[in-house]
Amino acid sequence: MKQEKDQIRLDRFLWATRQFKTRSLSSDACKKKYIQINNLPAKASKIVKEGDVITIKKPFIIKKIKILKTLKSRVAAKLLQEFILDLTAKEDYEKEKEFSKRHSTHGSSMIGRPTKKQRRDLEEFFAKSY
Repeated sequence: MKQEKDQIRLDRFLWATRQFKTRSLSSDACKKKYIQINNLPAKASKIVKEGDVITIKKPFIIKKIKILKTLKSRVAAKLLQEFILDLTAKEDYEKEKEFSKRHSTHGSSMIGRPTKKQRRDLEEFFAKSY
């Protein structure tokens, strides 16, 4: 009976441990073969157990996490240390930050024609200056 209680699907575990924002995103990643369990491609319906090592391929980084405990529901970010152990090297996180800064599109919102909100903000700004 204990095994039935501790069983959880891979897509649900990834969502519950905040690796993905939604469960559908985690199942899509499994379909695209971005997720591996113990170096084998895994389907979203795969049952995970304690001790499994999950490899997650995301843009600019490959994360590795080890399952310490299984869980049923989404937990707070502070409590994640009880359930997973992050095996990803710190250098990989630094590389990810560097790449994401280089490839970010932040700040390019003013290129081209302004949106309705931007236009109204500009009109309000110039109206106040007179």
